[in-house]
Amino acid sequence: MPDTPPATIRAADALARRLYAAGCRTAFGMPGGEVLTLIDALEAAGIRFVLAKHENAAGFMAEGVHHRDGAPGILVGTIGPGTLNGVNTVANALQDQVPLIVLSGCMDADEVQSYTHQVVDQQAVFRPITKATFALNAGAAHVIADKAVAIATEGRMGPVHIDLPITVANTQIAAAAPASRIAASVIAPAGADLDAARGWLAAARKPVIIAGVDALNESAGSALTDFAERHQIPVITTYKAKGLIPEDHALALGGAGLSPLADTHLVPFVQDADLILCVGYDPIEMRPGWRNVWDPTKQNVIDISAVPNLHYMHQATLNFVASCAATLDALSTNQPPQDTWENGEIYRVKSALAKAFPPDEDWGPAAIIDTCRDVLPRNTLASADSGAHRILLSQMWECYAPRDLMQSSALCTMGCAVPMAIGAKLASPDRPVVSFSGDAGFLMVAGELATAIELNVAPIFVVFVDASLALIEKKQRERQLTNVGVDFAQHNFAAMGVAFGGAGVTVRDRAGLKHALEEAMAADTFTVIAAVIDREAYDGRI
Repeated sequence: MPDTPPATIRAADALARRLYAAGCRTAFGMPGGEVLTLIDALEAAGIRFVLAKHENAAGFMAEGVHHRDGAPGILVGTIGPGTLNGVNTVANALQDQVPLIVLSGCMDADEVQSYTHQVVDQQAVFRPITKATFALNAGAAHVIADKAVAIATEGRMGPVHIDLPITVANTQIAAAAPASRIAASVIAPAGADLDAARGWLAAARKPVIIAGVDALNESAGSALTDFAERHQIPVITTYKAKGLIPEDHALALGGAGLSPLADTHLVPFVQDADLILCVGYDPIEMRPGWRNVWDPTKQNVIDISAVPNLHYMHQATLNFVASCAATLDALSTNQPPQDTWENGEIYRVKSALAKAFPPDEDWGPAAIIDTCRDVLPRNTLASADSGAHRILLSQMWECYAPRDLMQSSALCTMGCAVPMAIGAKLASPDRPVVSFSGDAGFLMVAGELATAIELNVAPIFVVFVDASLALIEKKQRERQLTNVGVDFAQHNFAAMGVAFGGAGVTVRDRAGLKHALEEAMAADTFTVIAAVIDREAYDGRI
């Protein structure tokens, strides 16, 4: 006779089971006494708890997993300093639209009235950097768990925080959960505005698409590519949305918004367009050069997004708060294709971009990126840290599918590439994974090499070594300011890889890098490749 399922479970079990049902299989963080019940519940539900070396890195590992399995990431922090260590990665998740469930241990409400050790109002800390924050209580544990998943994953994705009081986590509640919320149906526009948009599309001879993270999170890549091909419309993406259309496609113009050099070609092209389709485009990734880059009184601009445009960085002639794919389908229905950009402008701007970022230097950051892209397989997953190398990489590293390049594009936080690569490799062990870090960003998270060895994952960690905060040093020189606070010692990064149980090699030319990459792909453990470049190597290149 089969065992009878228990009538009651712990409140922490209710939360863990709902996260498992949402597809979560891994949680990252550091334990403390206040979260031991939670960790036990996660493991019992089938969610592996991974010990990271810092909560901020743990959040980025969770994001790396999310980009592979689509489920919300899980970050676990104990009371006070543990949870507060994750503030940066949570703020990043809000700006980069990452569904991250942040679970923090806390004291019971009655204890807080007379016990103050490590007690912080964690909900007050997380309220402005999350979509929602809850304090778990036993009576509503099932409902709060379901709300957290729904809020994190619907509309514009983002982080949700739950405080778990010690006693509440252990409280027995009914095992049976109420039905989960049914996700909202896909919305497509209709009526006079749709008719106007369809008329603009039919009349356009110089249309352009700018696609962003909403389209990425809605998995609208195929719909976007089909629409662009049918109507012969070139596509520019934000950096987070690279790969929505394969970047070796004739209509792909790559990423925009961070490189002034790239923007000297892309901004005039957009300003010459007679129809601009913003497909899931959130300008939070863009820089001042893209502020009010078009005039909606002189150009037809259609904004398709998950939320109303309240940022005011750009305005549109028509705003559709609707599904990207469904809206593109509605626009395209019964619309015959037209000839566009008949004077070869698409080809010319693609050629100009290729010349602006030449891959043929003997050695330097462009040579490193070009060699890695040439040697590593087409299906390689990559992550990029913030810094000068990310600007160059985001222009030169072709992506052929969505989420093939992971980076902190909105908040632009340093120290994200290494943990993202670890998370991605854990979730996709059969795919090559490479992270690109500046030496300063790598130093922030070098301790996570221990996590990589403990997880038995083998990403390739490429470090651009110039002993400088290269991007900030460049800006300092351009403003003719004194060199202060941007240079540091040149460390032996390859030795760090060996010290943590992996492999490490220092390279100073293309041949050495090619050999190191080939060895790394065949290795059973991770490899740190320290690529030494000259100071000021990015001048004129970004």
